[in-house]
Amino acid sequence: MTNRIHPKAYALESPKSNVSTTLDAQSPPPPPAPPVTLTVWRKSLLFNCKGFTVFDAEGNLVFRVDKYDRYSKGEIILMDAAGNPLLTIRRKKLSLGKHWEIYDGEESANPRFSVKKHVNFLQPKSMAQVIRCDGGLVYEVEGSYAQRCCALYDETRMAVAEIRRKEEVGGVDLGLDVFRLVVQPGFDAAVAMAFVVLLEEMFGSRSLVISTR
Repeated sequence: MTNRIHPKAYALESPKSNVSTTLDAQSPPPPPAPPVTLTVWRKSLLFNCKGFTVFDAEGNLVFRVDKYDRYSKGEIILMDAAGNPLLTIRRKKLSLGKHWEIYDGEESANPRFSVKKHVNFLQPKSMAQVIRCDGGLVYEVEGSYAQRCCALYDETRMAVAEIRRKEEVGGVDLGLDVFRLVVQPGFDAAVAMAFVVLLEEMFGSRSLVISTR
């Protein structure tokens, strides 16, 4: 008897394609990360303290500054929600509040940033100049802190952080004590908040350091 082999035994597998599909090659890049929007309240949560309280978009406490007048040493500490020091802002001696330095944690050496108040009638929009102490990168603060409308620009003229008025809630004007801090992706939100504290010292009405500005 002749053995019969089913025709399917001779079926060949289809060759696999190694060519990428056109759709994969032309897939759009992922959308850029959105900026971080923080709500800044120019008030400490502690009794008999001056400072700042900062919340994220979900209402979580992010940063805080709590300053007792009697403990003023010419420095301000920016803390996280748990009270851990993130950055220390120190006034340069004999600068009358026009020159400040920002340090990591509570360090007293090797500042990260040097910030100088800018007074130039030919450039009225320029408020302060910020220099990275490790690389010389220069930022400019322009606008009006008094109106809560100013921005920090990098060397390419890109606004990496902005202070904006907060919209009215339920028809209630929040005034100047509550405002927004918008931070672009890639820029440290803690550093941006440290600049807010410095602008209050240079141009605001409630200095956290007892001195003549």
